[in-house]
Amino acid sequence: MTPALTGAGLGLLGAGGLCAAIAASPPMRRVRLDDRLAPYLRDTPRPSRLLRNERTVTPFSTVERLLGPVLRDLAVRIDRAIGGASSVRRRLEQAGRDMTVEEFRIEQVVWGAGGLLAGLAVAVLASAAGSRVNPIGFLVLAAVLALGGVLLRDRALTSEVRRREATMIREFPTVAELLALAVGAGEGPVAALERVARLAHGELPRELARALADARAGRSVTSALEAMAARTSLPVLARFVDGMAVAVERGTPLAEVLRAQATDVREMGRRALLEAGGRKEITMLVPVVFLVLPVTVIFALFPGFYSLQLSVP
Repeated sequence: MTPALTGAGLGLLGAGGLCAAIAASPPMRRVRLDDRLAPYLRDTPRPSRLLRNERTVTPFSTVERLLGPVLRDLAVRIDRAIGGASSVRRRLEQAGRDMTVEEFRIEQVVWGAGGLLAGLAVAVLASAAGSRVNPIGFLVLAAVLALGGVLLRDRALTSEVRRREATMIREFPTVAELLALAVGAGEGPVAALERVARLAHGELPRELARALADARAGRSVTSALEAMAARTSLPVLARFVDGMAVAVERGTPLAEVLRAQATDVREMGRRALLEAGGRKEITMLVPVVFLVLPVTVIFALFPGFYSLQLSVP
């Protein structure tokens, strides 16, 4: 290609881009019907996207915003491959996390990327040390670690749900007795719930505050408490909600019922502690049988063997 044709092509390309830019500029752009109606249909002007405070799920907010589309695509693929979006949504509610399923999948992508980077780091270190290992083996290791990171995040969510439910069971007797004390002092069930949610701290008072917020938003107190019991899926809270619902609807005495429920939960915790102690006793036999007992036998028999060796001519 001659220099003249190259210059002509570049000039034509630049002129075409300049014409396209001028045609798409605001003075030359055709006003659409949506643009004409938008000022009359919006209450407040739309804020700039540069000032929007978007929530991030990783410590690296800038990198997450840059790689946001890629992370969302990977999250969608993980959701299609693993499935169980309803189970994840349920466990997020049980864990008290203000997080969507997509954000949780993004966290799984990040954990999987961490596992992949760990596998690649092992491969680089092995190569630097002069190890002659098949690269396919390192790739398989990196893939396994990436899959392990994805599954480990799911397992961590399940463990978080169990810890939170155990915390709520431990807090229930104290909260129930506070409610019984408030009701016995003359307050109504709703006022007692508001007082306990305002003064107490913990997972169960936080759930009570959320139920009261739903009730103030328009739902009935009974349905808000039932939604709280459905979110937690604890039989103890289900019985508590039944008692509160009956007290709110029919005005039945509530203080004795709450005290009885607190006593039952304490007895249940005591039985669980005894069962855990029984299991620990069996576990403690493992080091005793395999470590302490062999050492004791060796110390008991070693002097006899040593004296026999000395007595042999």
